[in-house]
Amino acid sequence: MTDYRQMWTDLDMDLETHDQLCVVLPAAFGDTYLSQENRPENMAFYDFVVSEIHGVRPAELIELQKKGGKVFGTFCVFVPDEVVVACGGAVTGLCGGSQFWVPEGEKVLPSDMCPLVKASLGAHFGKTCPYFSVADLYVGETTCDGKKKAYEILGADKRTYVMDMPQMKRPKDIEKWTGEIAEFAREVEDVTGRALTSEALGAAIGLINEKRRALARVFEARKAESCIPISGKDALLMMQIAFFDDPARCAEMANKLADELEQRIADGVSVFPAGTKRILVTGTPLAIPNWKLHHIIETSGAAVVCEEMCTGTRYFENLVDESADTLEDQFRALSERYMKNNCACFTPNPGRIADVVRMAREYHVDGVIDANLKFCTLYDVEKPSLAAALEAEGIPCLALETDYTDNDAEQLRTRVGAFVEMLGE
Repeated sequence: MTDYRQMWTDLDMDLETHDQLCVVLPAAFGDTYLSQENRPENMAFYDFVVSEIHGVRPAELIELQKKGGKVFGTFCVFVPDEVVVACGGAVTGLCGGSQFWVPEGEKVLPSDMCPLVKASLGAHFGKTCPYFSVADLYVGETTCDGKKKAYEILGADKRTYVMDMPQMKRPKDIEKWTGEIAEFAREVEDVTGRALTSEALGAAIGLINEKRRALARVFEARKAESCIPISGKDALLMMQIAFFDDPARCAEMANKLADELEQRIADGVSVFPAGTKRILVTGTPLAIPNWKLHHIIETSGAAVVCEEMCTGTRYFENLVDESADTLEDQFRALSERYMKNNCACFTPNPGRIADVVRMAREYHVDGVIDANLKFCTLYDVEKPSLAAALEAEGIPCLALETDYTDNDAEQLRTRVGAFVEMLGE
C-alpha cells in the first residue's frame, strides 16, 4: 500500500484519529467481502479501490487541482454531474456511511437525526475523510429537512452551494429544476473559471450516459433466473465506488464486470446454490462502507439481486436526451431526466412504489426488504403504502429500521432469517 501520510497532512487531516479508521476498515472489508467464494474476477479492481480508498482517488483529484481543475463534493443523486464535468471539474460523493463519523457529527447536530447526515458532518468536522478535505465546493440539495439544516452548518465552515429541490413533479416543477440547473451552471463557471458551452455539456452528457449504461448492464445480469452471477454485496460495492470514481474509468470497469457476468450466466456459474431466495432491498441509501444489511441477508440463506435506492437503480436508470444542442435545451433535458428519480422527498410519490413492484417482477424476487435508517421520516412514512402495494401483488415484504452500529445485528439476523425461512414455505 502506498504511503499517503504526507498527502493527508497537506490536507490538514487529523492523522491520529484517521489511523484508527485505517485499522478498522480492512478487517471489516475482509470479513464482509474477502470471505466470499467464487467472486467474479473483475471485482479485483473494486477490492483494490477499497484497499486504498483514502489514497489513490484523492491523489488523482489533487493532481487535477494542480492542473487548474476543481473538485465538487456532492451528497445526492440529484446534483447534475454533467455540468461539473463539462467545465473541467470532478465530482466526488461525500455521504458518510460509518458509525466512526457519527460521534463527531453529534457535536453539531442532535443525536436523534439520520446517521447518514450526522456521519457526513462528522467526517467534515473531524477531518478524517480526504474527500471532504480535497473538495473545493460542497453541493447540497433540499431533499430532506435534516440535510437543509446541515448545509447551513457546513456552509458556515466551507463554501457550500445548495440547490432548491422541487417537492412535487408538476410541469412547473420541472421548469423550476431546469432553472436551478442553470443557476448551478453559473456557480460552476465561477468556481472553475471556465465558460460552459453546449458542445462541452453535450460531451459530458454522453460520458455520464455511458457510465449509466455500464452500471445498468451489471444490474441487467442480476435479473437472470438460471443463476446469480454476482452477490448483492459485490454489486453494492460497485455502486458505492461509482460515486467517487472517474466516470470514464467507472464505465470501463463496470462494462468489464458486465462482460464477465454475462459469460457466467451463459456458463451457469452462480455465487449462490440453486434455490437461494432472491431479495430486493429498497429504502434509504447505503453509503460506503455501510455493508451491514447486505452481509446479514447474504449470510442468512438469501441473495440480494436488486437495490431500489440511490445507491442502486436510481443512480443509473433513465438517460439524458442527447439530441439537445443549446444550453437552454440541455438544461431542460437534464431536468427531465433527474426529475424521474422517485425519491421519498416528493409528494405525492407513487412512482417509487410502482418502481419497487416493477423491479420485484423484473428481478424475479421472492421477497422485498424495506430498510430505513433511523430518524429518516420520509422513507418511514412510505412503509405502509409500499407494504400494502406489495401485499396486493402477492410479494412478501419485511420492514426494518437500523443505524450504523452493530448493536442490532443479531436482532436483524433473527428477523431476516425468519423472513427467508418463511419464503421457503
